[in-house]
Formats: sequence, structure tokens, C-alpha cells
Amino acid sequence: MTVCRDPLKQDAGRSRKARGHSSQPLLHMFSSIPRRYDLLNRLLTGGLDTWWRKQAAEECLRHASGPVLDLCCGTGDLSIRLANVSGGGRHVIGIDFSGPMLEEAVSKLRARRLQRRIGFVRGDVGELPFEDACFSVIGISFAFRNLTYQNPLSSQYLSEVIRVLSPGGRFVLVETSRPPNALLRAAVDAYYALVVSRLGGMVSGHPDAYRYLAESARRFYTSEEVCGILLDAGFRQVDSRPLLGGVAALHVALK
Repeated sequence: MTVCRDPLKQDAGRSRKARGHSSQPLLHMFSSIPRRYDLLNRLLTGGLDTWWRKQAAEECLRHASGPVLDLCCGTGDLSIRLANVSGGGRHVIGIDFSGPMLEEAVSKLRARRLQRRIGFVRGDVGELPFEDACFSVIGISFAFRNLTYQNPLSSQYLSEVIRVLSPGGRFVLVETSRPPNALLRAAVDAYYALVVSRLGGMVSGHPDAYRYLAESARRFYTSEEVCGILLDAGFRQVDSRPLLGGVAALHVALK
């Protein structure tokens, strides 16, 4: 496996692609909401997001060797979960394009005294600041739809994920999904529209951000469609597991 360059010694935020993508609407949106982002995640999911991230972290570490990459790490929830589940035996690197999100992540890191086990890098998924075949596992929690839902750059993003994965490496993603049961799907749609969008907007003070988050979740792909997207991108095998009747799903894609 190719050895990673030390990302903590690089200014990933200055990469050519990161500068070029800095005007993306999602960057502005996610940079405006970190202060209450974690609170709303817990509130709007009833705390289930922490349980689902724990399952993703356990899946990430099942066959991991070397450091683990937390893609689109946001405020660092999955990174911290990975460090805790590994019991100190694994270094975690989190990357995100939002400076305010990473500032919140660093604050959480310091509060938990995990600075030696987790490092955060500012950078864009369109040009990851790592060597080819650098990671045996990459995890992403509740950000995959931001890379793929109505995103014209989705193929480029997935190509970069594949590039930095070692042969046989695993891409583990946990994301909202479309339940196959029609009644459950209708109930979830109503919850997104009436609770997530309105309550999230009111508590965060950024209604447009939570309107997007609710709408992208409500219109996101089924688990089968996500498998198809990953296979079309070049992964050789994808396994999926529904969570809470398909409200969310855990996918594992093999390079």
C-alpha cells in the first residue's frame, strides 16, 4: 500500500480544486450552521444518529489497516467515534471543506483530549490531498447525499474516493434512505417536511439550510439505487444493511 503523505503538514485548503469549489452553495450553507448542528442532529433523530455512526465506525474498523479517513467529517462525530471504538490503536484523519465546521470539530477534539489520535484537514473531495491507494478504509456519515444528490460533480468525487483507497479497500457510508414500506415512507416524508425543515430552521436560525437538508433526505435514493451508483463509479462489490426499516442504510463498497 502506498504510504500517505502527512496531511497535517499540508494546507489542504489551498489546493487548486479547493479554491475553485469555494463558491459552492453547500459550502456557505454548512459554514453557517455548525454552532447548533450537533444539537439538532441529536434532537431531530432522537439520538439515533449516534447509534448509526457507532455501527459505521465498527464496520470501518473491522478490516482496517493504517489510518482511517473520515470523509466530509463536519464537526467530527464519526472521527471521534472511530477513535473511541478503536481503543487508541488507530489514527483517524478527518477532512471537510468548511472551516467553521472544522473549528467546531477541533474544539470537541480538545475537550476529549484526542489531539494525538485525530487530525483534521481542510480540503475538497474533488481533489483529496493524499497519495493514490493511501487508505484501506474511508468512512462517511450523513454526507454522501451532499456529494451525489443533484450534484454534477458526483462522479469526480467518487473517482477521488476510489483513487485514494488501496486495492481491496472499503468505503463505508451511513446515510438516510428511502424506506421500501409505503406507509413508513409517507410518515418519514411528513416528518422531514413538518419537523426537520421547520424545527431545524427555527432552532438553527438558517431555514434555507434545513429546508435543503430535509428535501435532499426526502428525495434521496433508495438503498438499491445507492448500490447502483457505487457500482457504476467503479466499486466491484457493494453490500447494504437497512437501519430502522430503511429510514437509513449502511453501505460497504469494495474497491
